[in-house]
Amino acid sequence: MKDIDPDLIWRREEPLSPCVKVCVVHPVERICIGCYRTTDEIAAWSKLDNETRRALMNELPERAVRLKVRRGGRAGRLRREGSD
Repeated sequence: MKDIDPDLIWRREEPLSPCVKVCVVHPVERICIGCYRTTDEIAAWSKLDNETRRALMNELPERAVRLKVRRGGRAGRLRREGSD
């Protein structure tokens, strides 16, 4: 009997999940800071067809920049509170 590569047995033609096991939802942007998906997208992932998954995967890198925007920290908060 021929040896079978175990990686071939489990290989699928569907896009892998973008999950990196850092599951924390950003309180303002409402996206996961690990994979950049919304909670609705995470919940629906197993039901999405491959085309929809690929389209979503293509959008995720653009969302990453939303989490990198600094809002001024304490100094910014003090400026905002002082402008009331």
